Amino acid sequence: MDLTDQMSELAGQAKRASRLLTRISTDDKNACLLAMADALEKNTALIQEANAKDMDTGREMGLSQAMLDRLLLNEDRVSGMATGLREVAQLPDPVGRVLEKRERPNGLILRKISTPIGVIVIIYESRPNVTADAAGLCFKSGNATILRGGKEAINSNRMIAQLMVEAGCNTSGDFPEHSIQVVPTPDRAAISELLAQSESVDLCIPRGGEGLIRAVAECSRVPVIKHYKGICSVYINGAADLEMALKITENSKTHRPGVCNAMETLLIDEAIAPALLPRMGEAMKKHGVELRADEKALAILGDGCKAAVAEDWDTEYLDLICAVRL
Repeated sequence: MDLTDQMSELAGQAKRASRLLTRISTDDKNACLLAMADALEKNTALIQEANAKDMDTGREMGLSQAMLDRLLLNEDRVSGMATGLREVAQLPDPVGRVLEKRERPNGLILRKISTPIGVIVIIYESRPNVTADAAGLCFKSGNATILRGGKEAINSNRMIAQLMVEAGCNTSGDFPEHSIQVVPTPDRAAISELLAQSESVDLCIPRGGEGLIRAVAECSRVPVIKHYKGICSVYINGAADLEMALKITENSKTHRPGVCNAMETLLIDEAIAPALLPRMGEAMKKHGVELRADEKALAILGDGCKAAVAEDWDTEYLDLICAVRL
């Protein structure tokens, strides 16, 4: 079976599963999600064994420490995935909800009712916990999902999906085994082949850097929900509490610099800069953060940081680098 046939089969299985999902009740969906959460926690060792292989692959690929941190699944992160699934189970079922109701002058009643989309392809990078998050949300909303993570996370992703599917099948006889699938090959060509299956795939959601988003949008023959830049900025007002500002700044850059909600640019009111910047610079230095500052900030920070260039205000580093501007 060549790649085209393989992706066609994958998409066809998902389409059939999406139709079967209409039979499953809200109670059964919630029971399946809770069973999936339990299965992840009970099989933490199996998940970490698969993740260890991916970590080795990541090191061989020369991933930065921040990117390796995105890839890592420790006990807390596995527990976090399980907690997320339990939270999804507690959410109201979005399927069948009446969004709008109108009555026409002739007595005709019109209702807008939420329904599942069908088959959703989700493409993402490094973080394997997205597998559980995305699959859980799609399942709760009645959608079949095909997941494609980075090649460095394929073992973790496949193990997480396998455990979730097994738990669902063991919990409800109405659970379709192909409602959660992982693209089984790291071949990049699989993405364009999969997104050419317009008769089976209804939507694609890419999560990642600008390069990934653009590549997906350009090759897809199905609708794509996309964004391009994920640059997060922190602004410190002149009336801000200095201690709170320092804690927020340090945490938002150094806690997990490789995730998409980490701070990339720090904007500071000039009025507070002389009191804040030297202390902030020392705190960042302890964590090995490289600061790239504009002329005014550079004059206060002094040695130990670089002069920012135009590209620094427009870059998502996902690393221990931060642009500073007054």
